[in-house]
Amino acid sequence: MATSANSQDFSLTSLRALVTGGGSGIGKAIADAMTQAGATVVVCDVNNSTKPNYICDVAKTSDVTAMFSAIQRDLGGLDILVNNVGVPGPTARVDEMDADAYDECVRINLGGTFRCTKAAVPMLLKTRGSIINISTSAGIFGYPLRSPYVAAKWGIIGLTKSWAMELGADGVRVNAICPGSVSGPRMDGVIEREAAATGVTPESIRQGYENQVSMKTFVDASDIAAAAVFLSSPASRFITGQVLPVDGNIETMRA
Repeated sequence: MATSANSQDFSLTSLRALVTGGGSGIGKAIADAMTQAGATVVVCDVNNSTKPNYICDVAKTSDVTAMFSAIQRDLGGLDILVNNVGVPGPTARVDEMDADAYDECVRINLGGTFRCTKAAVPMLLKTRGSIINISTSAGIFGYPLRSPYVAAKWGIIGLTKSWAMELGADGVRVNAICPGSVSGPRMDGVIEREAAATGVTPESIRQGYENQVSMKTFVDASDIAAAAVFLSSPASRFITGQVLPVDGNIETMRA
């Protein structure tokens, strides 16, 4: 992203962005908000159900390589990478956790973030671009029964800090956003699985999540999108290596 002297410029006009997992949920909200801010946005997904620009399993090197070749062909480069792809993984106590399900969650959430960033950096070095990694509040707290998800999301924070140090001298910024409980179908599924694992009603689980937050409510995907637009705009040109929670101030991850 070209450095701007205007620190109040929130526009993404003329910038090119990739949002992984951008066909639904938080990813779609980010893609829509960046488009509204003036960016040319492409999205990828693992299947065709959300009509992505590119079909890509971000945990497979061959898929990622092919996607970035297509991006170079179609866009001529990249200014913004949003690593949003993520799966919730299994819900279980550690001694009851399926090891293969653990590995699969980490493979997608952490490995996919690494592979897309590795492929994007040569483009971003040319444009002094920006990387936004979507972690979660579970990336800064412990989260009972969700150890593979937590392991991957804490890892994303570590990658964010490390890559900001590696790439900062070349003008590439790297930040992370940690959404809290975001209302929508994905969170509904998390609540259902946690209720099944603990024997507590879904209504009680939902109330517990709300009680953990100072503002006593879930956030909306549009709130995460607004933070992503800011962090990829010239207005944040000296913000890098930072972790931004957008969660209404989570006080604890336990009900």
